[in-house]
Amino acid sequence: MTVGKEAPPRHAAGDQGKREARPAGAAVDSTAAPEHPVLQYMVQNPELFAQNLARVVEEGGKALAAYLGPREAGEKKNELADELADVVKTIGQVSEFWLADPQRTMEAQTRLWSGYINLWDQSMRRMMGEQSTPAAEPDARDKRFRDPEWSANHFFDFVKQAYLITSRWAEDMVGRAEGLDPHTRQKADFYVRQISNALSPSNFVATNPELLRATLTSHGENLVRGMKMLAEDLREGKGDLKLRQTDATKFEVGRNLALSPGKVIAENAIRQVIQYSPTTETVRKRPILFVPPWINKFYILDLTPERSLVRWLVEQGHTVFLVSWVNPDETLAGKSFIDYMREGVIETLDVVCDVAKTDAVDAVGYCVGGTLLALTLAHLAKHGDTRIATATFLTTQVDFTHAGDLKVFVDEEQLDVLERRMREKGFLDGSKMASAFNMLRSNDLIWPYVVSNYMMGKEPFPFDLLYWNSDCTRMPAANHSFYLRRFYFENAFTKGEIEVDGTPLSLGDVRIPIYNLATREDHIAPAKSVFVGSGFFGGPVRYVVSGSGHIAGVCNPPSSGKYQYWSDGPPTGEFEGWLERAEMTPGSWWPDWDRWLRSHDDATVKARKVGSRKHKPIEDAPGRYVKMRV
Repeated sequence: MTVGKEAPPRHAAGDQGKREARPAGAAVDSTAAPEHPVLQYMVQNPELFAQNLARVVEEGGKALAAYLGPREAGEKKNELADELADVVKTIGQVSEFWLADPQRTMEAQTRLWSGYINLWDQSMRRMMGEQSTPAAEPDARDKRFRDPEWSANHFFDFVKQAYLITSRWAEDMVGRAEGLDPHTRQKADFYVRQISNALSPSNFVATNPELLRATLTSHGENLVRGMKMLAEDLREGKGDLKLRQTDATKFEVGRNLALSPGKVIAENAIRQVIQYSPTTETVRKRPILFVPPWINKFYILDLTPERSLVRWLVEQGHTVFLVSWVNPDETLAGKSFIDYMREGVIETLDVVCDVAKTDAVDAVGYCVGGTLLALTLAHLAKHGDTRIATATFLTTQVDFTHAGDLKVFVDEEQLDVLERRMREKGFLDGSKMASAFNMLRSNDLIWPYVVSNYMMGKEPFPFDLLYWNSDCTRMPAANHSFYLRRFYFENAFTKGEIEVDGTPLSLGDVRIPIYNLATREDHIAPAKSVFVGSGFFGGPVRYVVSGSGHIAGVCNPPSSGKYQYWSDGPPTGEFEGWLERAEMTPGSWWPDWDRWLRSHDDATVKARKVGSRKHKPIEDAPGRYVKMRV
């Protein structure tokens, strides 16, 4: 097998004769410079290569059995049909527009074939040694085509450009289709991008130069290892692919993650309360209460000592309390969003005020934990409860008009299917949410790992953040249904249509100071969505935008010297205008937040003991609840 290249061959026969066959399983450096530009794409040991292909088939059979076994045993239902039905229906609406008019059909085909003809013309010019211009070039941030062979080799360059022309044409077809409602257009755009990402030539052995080199120089051993890993990950996912993004054996919560000293001082069916031990002689009088998301586990705020927001706050002299949500099973199926408000936030507020001997708390909500906190604030305001003095929201949405690509999964038909599945189990599998989040950035969080794990046959590097990302939690059926329907689908909160005990709740009643943090590259809670939500609060709002995304932009310690944040006056007008006039400050937003907290109350007291007579320590932090696995 050969693939042409511009460089002329040198001493091919001699080089081939010097190469020795490696035994199966031997390590191969597929990234090393080739001995010869042609030899790198030739089978050097046909016999060994054939043996390894047979092993690939054998391991592939094990992978297929791992996928089919749970389905044949009735342990796993095939849900693919429901998901594909929505994709086909959505893309069909785009196709209907283009096929309804022969002239439009011809125009669409002409645009595509014009791109191909230009590619053919430029490729022929290049092969004849004439000056040529690429018909299509990848985005500078696109990591898929960084191997030099994607440009240096005629074949791979042609394949790359043909793919780019086709994928951009397909996305353009969605953009130009008239008569689509906004939700259908957003879904079509999302699905086309997912299909395009999946069909990238970088995902296939024969069309990816790095993969092809690895396969031929290792005589196919990489595919054997990859297929074995695929079977293992299918078994680990009980028939679904549990994509390994890191070496999970290198991490354990409480051993090298979530290490900040503290105690669990209270617990109920849905949460534990952690109080962290002080490290300073005096502490700020007003304590901090964290309400993290239950879609993920809280220790993203206490990942490692170097990146722990919890530890940093304790070192600055803050008393920190934190909610640790349970990983629910079918017994908690009926726990609603309102139950999480009452038992998760308000009962925790009672605990904190008792232990800290205070009637004023600074509350912090992260992601959906922030949405829950906002609802709680509106409820407390209706009842004249002023124990939360300030509130900080980290990448939190309260208005979902601009909620981004996650809205792709939320419409009446999809919600009906999801609610039916949740009723059967009592909860939503954490893997479903993890897959949805990964799909928002599939070229970063899915396909690179598919290629590296199952084609290159490489074990992923140990990475604490990706371990946390894969440490999934379930969602109770009643809670998750309420969240998706009332917030994402109906956007009922900012419309004043959510009631508790017959009383409608309004963010306009929340008049306490707000620190509202968004992140510039957030795909889950877009900065524009957070900006728009700021306008619904009844009190002063400090809106800040951090560099990076939903996680890295929040968990960015000052010591790292990374990223930046933007700040300006009140979040009024249009988001783009606010961002254009905002002042950029290099580094972490944490010190800015600390100054903001102290500007509202900087009184200090002697460092508090952990727990109280009423709420005695139960166990060491991080507690049992966070260690519960799916």
